[in-house]
Amino acid sequence: MYKHILIPIDGSNLSAMAVEQGLALAKQVGARVTFMMVIEPFHILTADSDQLGSTRDVYEAHAHSVAAGHLASAAEKARALGVDCVTLQVDANEAYRAIIDTAGAKGCDLIAMASHGRRGIDALLLGSVTTKVLTHSKVPVLVYR
Repeated sequence: MYKHILIPIDGSNLSAMAVEQGLALAKQVGARVTFMMVIEPFHILTADSDQLGSTRDVYEAHAHSVAAGHLASAAEKARALGVDCVTLQVDANEAYRAIIDTAGAKGCDLIAMASHGRRGIDALLLGSVTTKVLTHSKVPVLVYR
């Protein structure tokens, strides 16, 4: 069925649920998994609380450290289930594009993700990451709600 599943994560509770369910699917069908976390670049004008009080270097170091922790946790869960996995951090302005590009570059045949992304006014103005992945991906997308 599926041989290589891409599971993008963002550290949210919904994302953690997608990790659990994506791994269960991978184990059931014998697929390997790539976990990825997209790190948005530092912006001088932002509403992101992680960026408001930081310099570029401090923000980037913090963002990569947080991503490494979330990815390590996902990889540990995969190892516990006997699912082969790799982890990847990607710096990108557009998370949806990074997800789609990674799926293509890594030869993934399924993207399994939570219905997460931008919320509130950002979702109205910019659209959610999941919606954009669903709209633009040529690879099938499984959305966990």
